[in-house]
Amino acid sequence: MADRRRWSTEEILDTAAEVLRTSDAESFSVRKLAAVLGTDSSSLYRHFRNKTELLRAVADRILLAAMEGYEPEGDWKQRVAALALRVREAFGEQLQLAAVWGRYGSGGAGSRLVMEELLQALRASGLPDEEIPARYHRIVILFVALITAEAGISSISPKEYEQGMEQFRVAVLGADPERFPALSHFARDIRPLGADRRTAFEEIIAAHLAQIEAQFP
Repeated sequence: MADRRRWSTEEILDTAAEVLRTSDAESFSVRKLAAVLGTDSSSLYRHFRNKTELLRAVADRILLAAMEGYEPEGDWKQRVAALALRVREAFGEQLQLAAVWGRYGSGGAGSRLVMEELLQALRASGLPDEEIPARYHRIVILFVALITAEAGISSISPKEYEQGMEQFRVAVLGADPERFPALSHFARDIRPLGADRRTAFEEIIAAHLAQIEAQFP
């Protein structure tokens, strides 16, 4: 018989985060979470109306943790870059939740803190107010795309990673130079997608910000 203990919202979110560390958003369900808690689904629906609302709340806690103790420093580009790395590192510890954030978004306190800092940094850049919403939207899409993609790469097991690297080496180094002349030419210098992810993340963010700055009057 299900335990009739009243779980708090924070306890539910803690348990949901633990479940999502070892599964994905597709296989996650309120029923599974209720089973882990030893209760029934109806008791959880008193806190969250549906699965999507619950997932948004879990993702928002990651953003809230990312912003804890944050103090903006440097110029606008340094602030945006620091914010991007902070969010990346927060989700890096809970990889499945990055995909949740990318898919469902969040409107909680953590999300609002990230939005506020990003908008403040863009205002500090000197951009006209009418251009800031569009720039903000593109930067957030870039954040989500990079972090979610990285989560997908990082979530595979060490064995799967090594198997993938071996296939990569065979496919690239063994490419037919007549059919793939460019690939053959650069084969020894091409890096797999999983290599130097932090450096690639920083460089892509920096390049995007430099592109924005180049368009200033």
